[in-house]
Amino acid sequence: MADPKLDPALLDPTRLAILALLAGTEWAEFAFVRDAVELSDSALSKRISMLSDRGYVEVRKGYVGKRPRTWINLSTAGRAALSGHIAALRDIADRVDGAD
Repeated sequence: MADPKLDPALLDPTRLAILALLAGTEWAEFAFVRDAVELSDSALSKRISMLSDRGYVEVRKGYVGKRPRTWINLSTAGRAALSGHIAALRDIADRVDGAD
């Protein structure tokens, strides 16, 4: 990665936490993500919608028995955005460490 840049969408710690969580999973259930990032259903839904609009996550809806379920997956674009954002954060941290 030649020139890592901070992603404005990931400056929000909760959105960053969601993508970081999804990076270690495949098709995580909505309730799992909600509990892991400690959000209400509506707050998580808003953040997932925003991340989905940017193409960072994929959302799949279905049923388990008769109960509706939602699953969320980190997309290829989301993985690239997360990697670039983390690289930019590391670059900032390295510059701070080098300033001492």
